[in-house]
Amino acid sequence: MVCGGFTCSKNALCSLNVVYMLVGLLLIVVAAWGKGFGIVSSIHIIGGVIAVGFFLLLIAIVGLIGAVHHHQVMLFFYMVILFIVFLFQFGVSCSCLAMNQGQQEKLLASSWGLMSTDTRISLEKKLDCCGLFNNTEQQREFVADMNMCPAPCKQNGSCITCGLKSLQHASEALKILGGVGLFFSFTEILGVWLAMRYRNQKDPRANPSAFL
Repeated sequence: MVCGGFTCSKNALCSLNVVYMLVGLLLIVVAAWGKGFGIVSSIHIIGGVIAVGFFLLLIAIVGLIGAVHHHQVMLFFYMVILFIVFLFQFGVSCSCLAMNQGQQEKLLASSWGLMSTDTRISLEKKLDCCGLFNNTEQQREFVADMNMCPAPCKQNGSCITCGLKSLQHASEALKILGGVGLFFSFTEILGVWLAMRYRNQKDPRANPSAFL
């Protein structure tokens, strides 16, 4: 059975919003996983991804309700806000993909320097690592951190630095967030166009004499 123009638009818009809800949840979960690794949370762009994922999830729910009830006002605000979310999501996704390892190292080093001794010790114990980076620039700080490090790996003499461990997880999180966000950001333009088209169609179930 071939659906009519109104029904097809409604079904397509509902399906698209279900996808947006899943993408929003994925962005939030992956970004929260990235922030869970201590100093990775210093990459503030991951917090921006959580905000984008939350607003995408929220606007998808609004769009789904508006599509089901063919609600003119809700669909209008859905189009406007979805376009704004697209702009932010596109920018944040490009920033995630563009951030290289050198920039990540600088952010991690600056955050590590602002941490108290107790916070560093707690983080080292949690991640099972010692110190940030073992290089000539931070050698004195690294030696001091190694002396106070309570990580279990120190007993075996095979500790890796917290900087390397954090960079690994940061790179994974940024690649996933950037790739998923960038790909689905373009589908949001389709959502805006589809909502505009569906909003201007007349509901065949409505009273013909009613004002639309």
